[in-house]
Amino acid sequence: MNILFLCTGNSCRSLISEAVFNHLAPAGWNALSAGSHPTGRLNARALALLAAKGIPTDGYYSKSWDGLPVTPDVVVTVCDSAAGETCPAYLGPVLRTHWGVEDPSHVTGTEAEIDAAFERAYAILRARIEAFLALPPERLAGDRAAFKAALDHIGKLDGSMP
Repeated sequence: MNILFLCTGNSCRSLISEAVFNHLAPAGWNALSAGSHPTGRLNARALALLAAKGIPTDGYYSKSWDGLPVTPDVVVTVCDSAAGETCPAYLGPVLRTHWGVEDPSHVTGTEAEIDAAFERAYAILRARIEAFLALPPERLAGDRAAFKAALDHIGKLDGSMP
């Protein structure tokens, strides 16, 4: 199964999602991330956070959704439409879900406040990815509508639930 985490800039939230998913996923499952308008660079704080969590990021880079090496089975948008961001719409014949997360790279304040925003985004994304990976395999293979409903429900988890 190939999962695409999609955002506009592909520098922070989609990168965190890709790295965490690939770190936790079973063999044969793969995540990648991309952006509709990639920044061309990865967010240094996101990279530092992932390194501190022991999650490798070797080979990751900010990339466009044009020319992906595989066709995704599932596309997860992670932009925060509640904050007025425009979420890109992947137009392939894939299952889509939205897991909006506030962009920690736009948070201003003290170092501690900015670090807390990155930790919060990481916690939310990790909880959602863990919930995705915990879905029963028969649910993934069978009923597409039930799979979509489960993914949409996961997108509401706030990171504080076990």
